[in-house]
Amino acid sequence: MHPAPSIIAFTTFSGIGYGLLVWIGVLAPAGVLPLGRSFAAASLALALAFISAGLLSSTVHLGHPERAWRAFSQWRSSWLSREGVSAVVTYIPTLLFAALWLLDATDGLWIALGFLAAAGSITTLICTAMIYQSLKPIRQWHNPWVLPNYLMLAGMSGALWLLAMVAAFGGVPASILILTAALVLAAMGGKIAYWQSIQRGTTRSTLASATGLPEGKPLRPLDPPHTEENYLLKEMGYRIARAHAVKLHRIALALGFAVPLVTLASALFLRAGMITALIVFAGAISATAGILIERWLFFAEATHTVALYYRGNSTAVV
Repeated sequence: MHPAPSIIAFTTFSGIGYGLLVWIGVLAPAGVLPLGRSFAAASLALALAFISAGLLSSTVHLGHPERAWRAFSQWRSSWLSREGVSAVVTYIPTLLFAALWLLDATDGLWIALGFLAAAGSITTLICTAMIYQSLKPIRQWHNPWVLPNYLMLAGMSGALWLLAMVAAFGGVPASILILTAALVLAAMGGKIAYWQSIQRGTTRSTLASATGLPEGKPLRPLDPPHTEENYLLKEMGYRIARAHAVKLHRIALALGFAVPLVTLASALFLRAGMITALIVFAGAISATAGILIERWLFFAEATHTVALYYRGNSTAVV
């Protein structure tokens, strides 16, 4: 699939924002995070900034952004519509949670609103992942690893940015450090498992399987569908060189997972001070860069089965 910058930004930044909001909504009521107004304002503003930037960037990919509101009406059958509804609804408990926190009204209602904001964030993340996993013609997306990978990447990146915010406002709790390191390792394992899964390609389609003819024999259409590239081939038949993909996989693993793990290990020994805060921020920024590359690969390596028709040879596999 064509890796559109707007969709890459959407899936990356909204994932970070919702992941960050989940941890704030759960850990702040649990007393693990600083409860001061300045931390509340900074952390929630960062989460909402990531979420809003992601949602706004998604509208750039629409042919008619002014008609985006119509997508909300299809929530019974469309994961895209469910995502939109969930995203808007999640703003309500989040803003109320923020308002009560800033007013120092950290009572039972505030705790309930924090959990509702976290639940809404998780629901939105699930809907976003299912937009892609539900598409059967794209085998790289119709994969059981897509949903858990998206959730783990959001949880990991959100935890890294939360840790950076906590470090900026004081010491770094060992519990959050260990939790974040575990999330990074889990997300890295899930990403590697996903890449291995799509490379094995046990459910790959060919011209022979699509037409019901015997495998292993030369097969091609009598006439090509087009004499030059068209919209379908550009959007759904995007191809990336194997050597280029391997290189990007390594860069994504290094920036997205290896560098954050090194920064977390360093912070575990230092535990406090401006240097620690800068190290943790560097880890969060590196993870964000790695996820942007990982998202680009997620789209670039996905091929719609319609590409079989346009490539028109017996060796084409999608």
